[in-house]
Amino acid sequence: MSRRTSRPRRPAAPQAGPLRITPAAPCPCGLAAAYGDCCGRLHAGTRTAPTCEALMRSRYAAFAVQDAGYLLRTWHPATRPAAVDFDPATRWTGLEILATTEGSAFHTTGTVTFRAHWTDDGGPGSLHEQSRFVREQGAWVYESAVFVE
Repeated sequence: MSRRTSRPRRPAAPQAGPLRITPAAPCPCGLAAAYGDCCGRLHAGTRTAPTCEALMRSRYAAFAVQDAGYLLRTWHPATRPAAVDFDPATRWTGLEILATTEGSAFHTTGTVTFRAHWTDDGGPGSLHEQSRFVREQGAWVYESAVFVE
């Protein structure tokens, strides 16, 4: 999920800011686990994602909580931007994993096709994307994406 789209910005609205989440809150990635037991461990750096789907889910959750450090750490060095630009009016509201190819402990590449839902100044929207992941020094990293529609 690159979020480097050229979508026009709307006039400044009240700042929504990052999603405030506690370790006991449901994880934004959509799995039936608390944030602290799910993506929170990955964001804190105590674990690495075992599959490219787990990395995709954790990156989605990082967008929801606006964890730029995690997003940059899990971005392939060849495609990583200098910074992540969060739209303060965007709230990520749900993730659907539609398909995966490879991406397990036995692979070096994988893809995840997903639909990420959001609201922006109260209006709903979604991002349909196929992300490509590769192993870099033994860990899964996001490499690139193709928008699907």
